[in-house]
Amino acid sequence: MKLRVLGCSGGIGGRHLRTTSFLLDTDVLLDAGSGVGDLTLAELTQIDHVFVTHSHLDHICSIPFLLDTVGQMRDEPLTVWGIPATLEILQNHIFNWSIWPDFTQIPSAAAPFLRYRPIHLGETVDVGGGRKLTPLPANHVVPAVGYRIDSGAASAVFTGDTTTNDPLWKIVNKIVNLRYLIIETAFCNRERQLAIVSKHLCPSMLAEELAKLERSCDIFISHLKPGEIELTMEEIEECCGNFRPRILQNNLVLEL
Repeated sequence: MKLRVLGCSGGIGGRHLRTTSFLLDTDVLLDAGSGVGDLTLAELTQIDHVFVTHSHLDHICSIPFLLDTVGQMRDEPLTVWGIPATLEILQNHIFNWSIWPDFTQIPSAAAPFLRYRPIHLGETVDVGGGRKLTPLPANHVVPAVGYRIDSGAASAVFTGDTTTNDPLWKIVNKIVNLRYLIIETAFCNRERQLAIVSKHLCPSMLAEELAKLERSCDIFISHLKPGEIELTMEEIEECCGNFRPRILQNNLVLEL
């Protein structure tokens, strides 16, 4: 099982900054930020599932374009998975005919391009080939989750957007085959108060969270804000150097 980084930035700009999205093998997206737009048409047609962490635009902006682009090329609807509160937001505020057409009704309600599937914390979905995704607790300003991606041989945990989150670590510390932890750090330390208000992390808060981690794994940092990437990573090195966190980069492939 391979997890390819399509986007992992807290913003856009230039050739390398794309917002959050991961491609699991060829057919499953974990979030659908602007990075999805770099896939070829052939690659887009293969995507059957999108697992959404939360409803913010930087994590869902490519879903409308994906449906509009390849919906008519598919034999089955694209399945979007999320906790009920997130799916409700997508229905009411994105696919509402005002912002974008309701693709659960196109071309017909009997044979739509889009279907929603609710998922709940701790509920595991097997998408085939022994590949399992399980929502994990997140603490953000809108209803949100992270995900565990498990091949059986190894697991990756993606925290999604979150701030201080004790329930997450209780679960993560029980994952025997944990290989990768992808955790956000959206702001530098001088913006700690902004991180608290917006329910993100800064390096000093990241250090407090990683102190709760009891498993050995490779740690990658995502959601860095453009213009502050070098500064934030320097502060992470100062605060968390003993954990050896690395910056996540587009097109990195994690094998599970």
